[in-house]
Amino acid sequence: MLNPEKGWFGEKQVTPEEKTQRVIGVFDNVASRYDLMNDFMSGGVHRLWKDRFVRMIRPRGSVGGVAQHYLDVAGGTGDIAFRIRKAAGAEAKITLCDLNDNMLSVGRDRSIDKGWGHDFSWVAGNAESLPLPDSSVDVYTIAFGLRNVTHIDTALREAFRVLKPGGRFFCLEFSRVQPDFLAKLYDLYSYTVIPRLGEKVANDRESYQYLVESIRKFPSQEKLLARMKDAGFESARYANLSAGIAAIHSGLKP
Repeated sequence: MLNPEKGWFGEKQVTPEEKTQRVIGVFDNVASRYDLMNDFMSGGVHRLWKDRFVRMIRPRGSVGGVAQHYLDVAGGTGDIAFRIRKAAGAEAKITLCDLNDNMLSVGRDRSIDKGWGHDFSWVAGNAESLPLPDSSVDVYTIAFGLRNVTHIDTALREAFRVLKPGGRFFCLEFSRVQPDFLAKLYDLYSYTVIPRLGEKVANDRESYQYLVESIRKFPSQEKLLARMKDAGFESARYANLSAGIAAIHSGLKP
């Protein structure tokens, strides 16, 4: 069955259309404090995860004299795109696509603060129907965004569509903690601490309650791997981070 998560917004059963609108609402609410909350929730460890994610990508400005095109989906605040820009240099073409205008606005402001105001293309769009041509992207990245997509399998097929032959797919996402005793401790922390932090820091407990619940609805490492293969990706693999709190999945378009 394709897209089994389409009817769930966290633990609430909704229509797919309602889920998309609710996700937009969540990130409307949290955009201005999104990165600050990430620091609070992870104790700053999310920065180390993102650094490793980009090291695995090995960004380069060009290959054989041709500029590389990087597409960062659901990356409105720029955390991944800025790391790619730093590693690849100004020669790289970097497009950020996000469903949420508020997140893109935060990212644009941050890029200006870094002196990189003209180094990115900013595109409002849905991961399920990307506003890019077929076979136009060398590297597709999505970090902590895939679990918020209404139709995950559709988004994976869209990633495959826009990648060039030989193009690479990378996903950083929360996953399943191992072993079981750590998973229970993580659940206790997630359900008790994170919504309270959302209430205190972002003045929004409900959005962070959803984010905790959305992690549990997201497919496990192996299940996401299988769905990537169903979408057409080859050499699909994953690497766990912090005992599986997060995982990096990667694949190749043949």
